[in-house]
Amino acid sequence: MKMASNGRKEMKKDAAAVRSWVQRPGNIARLAVMAVVFAALIGFGIWVNQPEEGAIPTSASQLVYDKAVVTAVLEDDAAPDYEYAEGRRVGTQELEIRLLTGVHEDEIMQLTNYMSALFNVDLDVGDRIIVRIMTDEEGGYYASLFNYDRGRVLGIFVLIFFVLLAVLGGKKGVGALLGLLFTLGCIWFILIPCLIRGIPALMITVAIVAVTAAGALILLNGFSTKTWCSILGCVTGVVVAGVIAAVVGNITPMNGFNMSEAENLILYGADRGLKISGLLVCGVLISALGAVMDVALGIASSVWELREQKPDMTAGQLFRSGMQIGRDAMGTMANTLILAFAGSSLNMLILVQTYDIPFLQLVNTDYICIEIIQSIAGAMGILLTVPIVAAISARFMSRGKRV
Repeated sequence: MKMASNGRKEMKKDAAAVRSWVQRPGNIARLAVMAVVFAALIGFGIWVNQPEEGAIPTSASQLVYDKAVVTAVLEDDAAPDYEYAEGRRVGTQELEIRLLTGVHEDEIMQLTNYMSALFNVDLDVGDRIIVRIMTDEEGGYYASLFNYDRGRVLGIFVLIFFVLLAVLGGKKGVGALLGLLFTLGCIWFILIPCLIRGIPALMITVAIVAVTAAGALILLNGFSTKTWCSILGCVTGVVVAGVIAAVVGNITPMNGFNMSEAENLILYGADRGLKISGLLVCGVLISALGAVMDVALGIASSVWELREQKPDMTAGQLFRSGMQIGRDAMGTMANTLILAFAGSSLNMLILVQTYDIPFLQLVNTDYICIEIIQSIAGAMGILLTVPIVAAISARFMSRGKRV
């Protein structure tokens, strides 16, 4: 009973805090603006995702995949291969499966599972898998193995992350989660369709970066001076990273046509208006956003706290303090971004050493050059964000105004 009473008290406190916040001058107007912007984003997202007139469905979109479960292993001649597969079983399996989804749900079918060192889906009775349903011109159909059914495990894994973020972070954690979902939604449903339609890459990416940074930071920290300072500094820092990447890319020269996926993009995207040359800079802007946002909010919050503790501090004093705090974050955040790129390219780096590629060839390889440009441009964006946010925060917070 006592716990229930405490819970009701906390709910009343939260409700009172919400009422107090709404009653502050300007907050209702801000909420209205946010609602209009959000509605506009949804409307624009719906429009940009509409199928184009006369568009022909891609072959990939017409493939049929269903879930299935292994009901029996009819034959199995696979054996461990310690020479090339590090002990993984290589060979074939004859399987009996039952479809769990699709128009052929609950049907029993047979398929052959070919296992090699690279494609190695080693199955037993009860394992859940994804199969591709192949239909011939006469209406006959059969199943071929695609992969393990990892959806349930990945879903639980993501759910655990969301729960931990909400429980350990409290209101801030929930705000961060909503900001993350908002950012991913803008990238997937707005940015990528716009790029495919041929809308100028740099313009739309900067716009999406600004909108997602503003939305994520407001959801995380609410309407406040430090939020606006963080937004201004974050957008400026990300744009600086993009400008650096564009300048270096033009000098080298290097652009989206040098990327490993360029050939497929030309084949399947050029006829829809996709402009490939600007994708390198767009990738830098998106990849730098998270780290720059972290640095921007950290510096703005620190300067705000200093101003709260010592309201008489001048703009110059706040700037110097912000810079001193920012220097501690510069190295770690720059390392974080560069190591993230290195980790995503680990297999390539191992191949470089395995083949003993000469240094002169290595540093002039398109793939390595792109990784260097993306890493260094993003890190420079982080470094320059510190003085930018410190200057903006010192300028606005030293006035003693609250938003």
